[in-house]
Amino acid sequence: MAKVIKTDVALVGAGIMSATLGALLRRLEPSWSISLFERLEAAAAESSDPWNNAGTGHSALCELNYTPADANGDIDITKALNINEQFQVSRQFWAYGVDNGLLGAPDEFINPIPHVSFCHGADGVEYLRKRHAALSSHTLFEGMEFIDDDAEFAARLPLMGAGRDYSDPVALNWYTQGTDVDFGALTQQLLNFVGRDADLYFGHEVRNLTKQSDGSWVMKIRNNRTGEKVRVEAKFVFVGAGGGALHLLQKSGISEAKGFGGFPVSGEFFRCTNPDVIAQHSAKVYGQAAVGAPPMSVPHLDTRVINHDKGLLFGPYAGWSPKFLKTGGVMDLPKSVKPGNLLPMMSIAPQEFGLLKYLISELAASPADRVKTLQDFAPRAVGEDWELITAGQRVQVIRKTGVGGSLEFGTAVVAEGDGTLAGLLGASPGASTAVPAMISVLQQCFSGRFEGWKSTLTEMIPSFGQKLDENPALYRELWDWTNRSLRLTARPDA
Repeated sequence: MAKVIKTDVALVGAGIMSATLGALLRRLEPSWSISLFERLEAAAAESSDPWNNAGTGHSALCELNYTPADANGDIDITKALNINEQFQVSRQFWAYGVDNGLLGAPDEFINPIPHVSFCHGADGVEYLRKRHAALSSHTLFEGMEFIDDDAEFAARLPLMGAGRDYSDPVALNWYTQGTDVDFGALTQQLLNFVGRDADLYFGHEVRNLTKQSDGSWVMKIRNNRTGEKVRVEAKFVFVGAGGGALHLLQKSGISEAKGFGGFPVSGEFFRCTNPDVIAQHSAKVYGQAAVGAPPMSVPHLDTRVINHDKGLLFGPYAGWSPKFLKTGGVMDLPKSVKPGNLLPMMSIAPQEFGLLKYLISELAASPADRVKTLQDFAPRAVGEDWELITAGQRVQVIRKTGVGGSLEFGTAVVAEGDGTLAGLLGASPGASTAVPAMISVLQQCFSGRFEGWKSTLTEMIPSFGQKLDENPALYRELWDWTNRSLRLTARPDA
């Protein structure tokens, strides 16, 4: 006889998305019962883990794939403005969390670090000049600097300046008040709050989901420690299982998931092992992606703060595996192919030839090739100072379009029409926009209650429903508040 658990809300996966949704619901509906189920033995052990998550605070300050240039060289900043607006929502919720006891010490999960864009060559310098002009006039990007002076470059980025041949011109877009976010630590703090009045089950794997005639869901779960079968009866289910979400959404049978496919991309990073080298660099420096490379493969030399220790990553070096999770299985991709997504998935190969060519070249790269790529950023880098680590899996969304499909480099909320089940697919910007993504889930799935929640949402997120880029006074007020609460730096003009 299977153990039976009845709950109002079932969260699948113990990553940043489920933790954020659980925290929001705990504030909005404190009387609701919440149960969380995670197949691994720890929270944030997949994509939310700090060494698996390359995007530590995506706010479009330095990521050049969010500011593409068109054929005429004009810069499109639409995506950058949207992502920065979303990150401001997350910042406000975290600040509220610190102020109101949802979260603990902020320096355990967020720390100040400059965000920097880096280009070289005459065309690259001109691109950054135009990018700076396009962004710096906007409220959300005020304070961004354009730097093309060699001496200033070397002073600010000594590791990147040492041994550099400045006959190849360089330029930077520099934003002092960026942040490094450890989403593993943040997830654990949020789950500590959620777990005060919820049941968290680790080592429990969701095997199937079936909708009942009354609109509720029955989940079949296996306790991986004991082999015990568990039956969960839930009024609402959120599938925040990272790369594992697609399989579960397919098993649910909801029509909204039909036609979706997934393309897994793995990655490796160089992690610096030399403290003297780590001490020479304090910034997140993003360059330009190789031709055909996916946006998530933009090279970056990235200062990290994990458990109060400063670290340094470079990469990613793209790889490929059929697994949908780092701890997944080699049959993940084949098992995801269904009649409804076969044509969309087959149509991707000819469309994304550049991506496939890039992945093949990356897989063929030697250790010396990887060091040479690193030397574009740090000319005097030597392989002995770096170790290669495997990062988490990313499953990019393949969405059905007509009879074919398109590969999307972003996140997609998939929700059933009656709002009883939702899931999240995709990757970047991912964790950084967890709060607005989960508010979107609430709006889609609880439309009848959402109006009544707005006052509480506005208490947690004072800019709720507003665009900060269009309201400079409110932006500066909230920026100063979040900086104080999260113990970050003040605005230069404050």
